[in-house]
Amino acid sequence: MLSNPDFASNEPEVGGEEKGNTETQASYERSMKELTPGQIISGLVVQLDEQGALVDVGTKSEGVIPQSEIGARTTIDGKPLAVGERIDVCVLKAEDEEGAAVLSKKRADYEVAWIKIIRAFEAGEILSAMVTERVRGGLVVDLGVRAFLPASHVNVRNVQGLENFVGRVIKLKVLEVDRERKRVVVSQKEALSQLRAKKRENTLASLQEGQTKKGIVRRITDYGAFVDLGGVDGLLHVTEMSWSYVSHPSEMLKVGEKIEVMVLKVDLERERISLGLKQILPDPWEEVGRKYHVGDTITGKVTRIVPTGAFVRLPEGVEAIIPANELGPDRKVKPEELDLQGKEVEARIISIRAPERRLSLSLRSARQEKEKKELRSYMAEQASGRVTIGDILGESLAQGMAQAVAQNSEEQKEKEAAPAEQPSEEKPEEAEEAPEEPEVEAKAAPEPTEQQPCESSDSPEASEPEKAPSPDSSADEEQQS
Repeated sequence: MLSNPDFASNEPEVGGEEKGNTETQASYERSMKELTPGQIISGLVVQLDEQGALVDVGTKSEGVIPQSEIGARTTIDGKPLAVGERIDVCVLKAEDEEGAAVLSKKRADYEVAWIKIIRAFEAGEILSAMVTERVRGGLVVDLGVRAFLPASHVNVRNVQGLENFVGRVIKLKVLEVDRERKRVVVSQKEALSQLRAKKRENTLASLQEGQTKKGIVRRITDYGAFVDLGGVDGLLHVTEMSWSYVSHPSEMLKVGEKIEVMVLKVDLERERISLGLKQILPDPWEEVGRKYHVGDTITGKVTRIVPTGAFVRLPEGVEAIIPANELGPDRKVKPEELDLQGKEVEARIISIRAPERRLSLSLRSARQEKEKKELRSYMAEQASGRVTIGDILGESLAQGMAQAVAQNSEEQKEKEAAPAEQPSEEKPEEAEEAPEEPEVEAKAAPEPTEQQPCESSDSPEASEPEKAPSPDSSADEEQQS
C-alpha cells in the first residue's frame, strides 16, 4: 500500500510536542536561582500574616519566612514591612519537604548591619540609631547590632540626664568594631563635631558680603550678640543692631531668638563674620532728610546726657544732638547741671546732614524764636487797636482796680449818709467849733511831744472837721425842719 504523501506531510511528528515541552522546562529550570544555605539574597514580599511571610526570590516557589525569623517588621530603610516591599533575606534551607526555600529576615538584617557598620567605620560615615536602654557607664543603641555608647561620648552636661535619651534617634560615629567579639563602640559627640565641621565648611563657602541670612542668637555680651548661621557663628555688634542708640544688646535680642541679618564682612582666614541687623531695616535718615529742614522746631525725648551735650530721640527713631553751648541761655552751662534726662523738649534744627546721619539742635535758639513770635504777636495786636487794660496789665491788675473803685464808691455813700443821721440842733455848734481847731493846732505846734501826734489824730476834735457839714448845708436843713 502506497502512502499518501500529502497525508504523510500533514501528520504530526511523533514525539515533537514532548520534545518542545522538555526544552522549555529545561530553560525555565536554568533561569531559576540556585540557593545555598547562608546566602543573602533580595526578595519581594507577596504575603504577610501572623504565621510569617512569603517572599518571591526567583525560585520555583515562594520562599517562606517563619514568624520567628521575621525580626523587626521594618525594612532596612526603616519603612514598615508590608506586601510589595523588597527586603534582604538569608537562606536557611534551599528546600524543605514541600520544595520551598526556608528564609530568615532577622539573620539577613544582622549580616547587613555588620556590613554597614564596618563600611561606616572605614569611611568615617555618620549613622543614625535609636537608644534602647540605659546601662552602667552609658547607653545601648540599636544599629541592627547591639552597640555601646559611653557616657563620656554623650552630648550632655549632666550624666544624670542620660535616661532622657532612651527612645530617641541620635547621630553616631563608629569608634571601634570587633566582629569576632561582637563589639561596637560609638560616639555622639564625635558625630556632632564632624557634622558641625562639615556644616561650617559649607556655610563659609556659601557666605558673601551683602547676603541676607537667617540665624539663631546663641550668646549675648556687653558689646554684641553671637548668631549661629549654620555651623558658624557671626558677631552682631551693638552699633549694628539699630539706627538709634542701644545701651545694651539685651534690649534688642534674646538668647534662642531667630532673626534675619545681613553679612557685612567675611574673613575666611580668621573665620570671622561681621553681621548687621539695621541694614535690612528701612533707613529712617532718608525720611529725616526729606521731612526736616534747618530752622524747623521739633519735639523729642532726651535719652542721655554726655559732657559734649544731650542726645534727643526723634519720632523716626534716630537721635539728634544738642551741643552743650546750645542747651541754655548761658553758653558756659554744663549739660549735667540741667535736669533734662528723660524729658520732652522743643528744639530748633541748626544743622542737618542726612548722608552723615547727623542732626544738630538748639534749645537756646528755640527759646529765642518763641520769644520773638510772642513779641511780634503782641505788637500786631497793639497796632490793630484791640489792646485792653486786661491784655496789658493782666487779669489780676484789672481785678484789683475793680475792687478799688468799688471801695471808693462805698466810702462816698457813707459820707453822704453820715450828716442825715446826726441831730439838727448840734450841727450849728459843730460848724462854729470847726474854725477854732486850726488855732489850737497852731498853739500846740511850737512844743510838740512824742504823744501829741497820736492824741491829735485820735481826738474827736481832730476828726470832727472831716465829718462836719458846711454852714450852708446846715442852714438849709434848719429851714426844711
